[in-house]
Amino acid sequence: MGSSSNSNTTLQDLARLAGVSISTVSRALNDHPLISMRTKQRIWALARDHDYPFRPYMPAGPIGAEGSIAVVTPYMRGRPLPLSHPFFLELLASIGEAARSRACDFTVSHVAPSTYDDLVTAVTTSRASGVIFLGQSMLHEELNRLVATNARFVVWGAQMPGQKYCSVGSDNLLGGRRATLHLARLGRRRILFVGSTDPEAMQRRNGYLEALRESELEADPKLIIPVDFEFESAETAVSRLLRRHVAFDGIVASSDLIALGAIRALRRAGLSVPGDVSVVGYDDMLLSRLSTPTLTTIRQDTYEAGRQLVARILDPAPDHHSALLPTDLIVRESCGA
Repeated sequence: MGSSSNSNTTLQDLARLAGVSISTVSRALNDHPLISMRTKQRIWALARDHDYPFRPYMPAGPIGAEGSIAVVTPYMRGRPLPLSHPFFLELLASIGEAARSRACDFTVSHVAPSTYDDLVTAVTTSRASGVIFLGQSMLHEELNRLVATNARFVVWGAQMPGQKYCSVGSDNLLGGRRATLHLARLGRRRILFVGSTDPEAMQRRNGYLEALRESELEADPKLIIPVDFEFESAETAVSRLLRRHVAFDGIVASSDLIALGAIRALRRAGLSVPGDVSVVGYDDMLLSRLSTPTLTTIRQDTYEAGRQLVARILDPAPDHHSALLPTDLIVRESCGA
């Protein structure tokens, strides 16, 4: 240690020694991206020389990163969103690549918020420069309240009425509409919607309903099936529908994983995809290109999503406007055309 070791060193002492404000010292010790690397290194050296206990407050990543980001997944239907979900693995990879291109570390938090207090804990006790929430679950109003804390955060998810926080997400309404119109143009008349109840899936369902009206097709409540955000839930729900002899010749699923679960149920029942039932998913995961048949789907641009999410945390003057990313219909074998 330096000759001036003193375990009673305060933030004020470090600010005086560094010739900067107390807030600058605090941000430097928390590895904030707004503070230059040269200033951070000078203040870190002073803190070490004067035995200031700053390490517990530093980011978990290596000292010297240009910033750090915490990725948080809220509770959905009473449990944390599974990180093993293929779409979120691809989104995490895109966030990681975008962070690495900015010399930034990122961590996936063990915290899974289900209340406003949980959200406050996530943004105020994190060692990171900012927080990316993967989905708003049912916490839209709570996230609106969180804006008043001045915490730096951004949400991957739907744009909602009255939204005050910044989000990045795809055009879910247009995506659901495109998927349904494609099936209607193929001559499908009894089109099933299989989806979860999160805000993004509900917007995709609204797009489905809009396309049915545009195609002058009946919106039958029996053809709207709520499922969990997973393969097995979709397979079980579609199998149950088939046992009840509910007729349908097309499926719009709110995710690729749900679409693949539906296809498995159809094939187990001896039905052909796309001969008997055409299927469209949503996401364009790698699995959709490897399945049999390959899956027609609505593509979400996870690469651009990762770039924009990271930029809204790390940019010195971040764009606080929400971003609605375009969606594209990717036609493959599961529709027959």
